[in-house]
Order: sequence, then structure tokens, then C-alpha cells
Amino acid sequence: MVKFINLTLSGVTSGMVFATVGLALVLIWRATRIVNFAQGAMLMFTTFLAWTVIEQGGSYWLALAVGLVSGLLLGAVVERVVIRPVENKPPLNAVIVTLGLFVLLQAFAGMIWGDQPHSYPPAFTIQGFTVGDTRLLLSPFDLFVIGAVAVVMIALTVLFRRTDVGLKLRAAAFAPEVSRLLGVRVGRMLTLGWALASLVGSLAGVLIAPQVFVGPTQFDAILVFGFTAAVIGGLDSPVGAVVGGLLLGCTLSYVSGYVSSDIVTLGAFVVLIAVLMIRPNGLFAVTAGRRV
Repeated sequence: MVKFINLTLSGVTSGMVFATVGLALVLIWRATRIVNFAQGAMLMFTTFLAWTVIEQGGSYWLALAVGLVSGLLLGAVVERVVIRPVENKPPLNAVIVTLGLFVLLQAFAGMIWGDQPHSYPPAFTIQGFTVGDTRLLLSPFDLFVIGAVAVVMIALTVLFRRTDVGLKLRAAAFAPEVSRLLGVRVGRMLTLGWALASLVGSLAGVLIAPQVFVGPTQFDAILVFGFTAAVIGGLDSPVGAVVGGLLLGCTLSYVSGYVSSDIVTLGAFVVLIAVLMIRPNGLFAVTAGRRV
């Protein structure tokens, strides 16, 4: 029973990190209708910037602020310089561009910081709580991760459902021509969508860095699992991304603990196929007509 509880707690923590990456992908999809395959490289790059602040003697919180701000700016620049020229082209063009950006950012990171992984300190202790004589796989830093992701999920849900900015973001993505006629600055909305998504991705990078270390290719698996979480949830729902992340995180933890860590990726694939067979559009996909 203790093993099951510990595996569940570990899965919840990992799942919340997957959910953060999923939230970033959902945010870009809802705001621009583009799947950003460069998200992993973008959050890796901003996490390296945060790590540099810590290496120079800065605090964890200063590094977090630098990571988030740099993510916001990087997202805006990427949309303006890289994505804007292909926004009105066939969807495959944007996919190819994001894949190229993924390779480019990894190469730049390797040239600047090297290929060796670097340790990243957590905000709080990673030593698990003790209940009686039992040490749980839940630490103060894990609670910080869970709380941070929950706040982001609530903020995004409120943004898209309760604010004028969220309505404009969705309108600019689904009906840009009509939105322009109604006075919406579509270009600015697209830039804002990319900037916010990059900020959320940067948060994910800083949260997962103490576990996976910081290196040019250390976050590749996180992107895959985050994308899987977003697809499980429906790719259009912040709540779905979090539920998908939790489902995936717990499944991978159980597979690793009860079967073998060598088939963790296979477990993720099985969960994805099972969900899509039952709900092809994802667990939280909207089946009714959308109003923007």
C-alpha cells in the first residue's frame, strides 16, 4: 500500500509538469491554431538563462523571474520573426518552421553552454515528508510544483472564458478576417498568444530542471509527454491538459514501479491510443459548435 501511495504521489508531481508543457501547447493552439514543436527547445533555452543567473550568484526567485520574462520575450520574437511569415501559408509550413527552430535553439544552446547537463537547485527541499516511520515521495518542492501548475491552469481557464483578451485571442485564431473588421488587432493577439505560451513553457522548464538537469537535449522527453498530455485532454482545454498530464504521469509511475522503467515510453503510447480510441478528439474536446 505504501508503494502504491508513493508511486501515485510521484506520478502526480510528474504529471503536473507534463501538464504545464501541455498547457503551453494548448495556449498556442487556442490562440493561433498552430502546434509548436519547438516548445521543448524554447523552454530549454530560457531555463538555461535562469540557470546562468543562479551560477552568477543570483537567487532562485530572481532566476525564475528571468526565465519567465525571457520566455515572454522569446515567444513574442519567435511569432514576429519566424512564425508571422508563414501564418497564412499551408499548416505544414508552420510545422516545418517550428521543427527547424527546435534544432536551431538546441544548436545555439550547445555552443553557448556546452552539451553536458548541469544541475539546477530546487526552490525548497526535495526530501519527502515523513508520516510515522514512512517516508513519502512528496516534498515541499513537489507541493510548490503542484500549486504553481494549478494556478496556471486556473489563470488560463479564466483568461479564455471570462476576459475580453481571451475572447479576442480565440477570435483572432478562428476568424481573423472577421476579427479585423470588428477592430481586433489580430497580429498583436497572435504575438500575445505565443508570448504567454512561451512564458508557461519557461515555468515548466524551471520546475522540471531539478529532476532532469539542464542540457540541450534534456527536455526532449518532457515535450513528448507534454504533447501527449495535451492530446489526451483534447488540445483545446486547459483543464484537459492537466487531467491528461495527471493520467499520464500516474500511468508512467505505475509502469516504472510495478513493471519496468524500460517500457515507460510504451506505457505512454498505450494510454494515448486507448484514450483516442474511446474519445478521438480527446477527453475534454468540445463537440458542439464553437462560439467565439
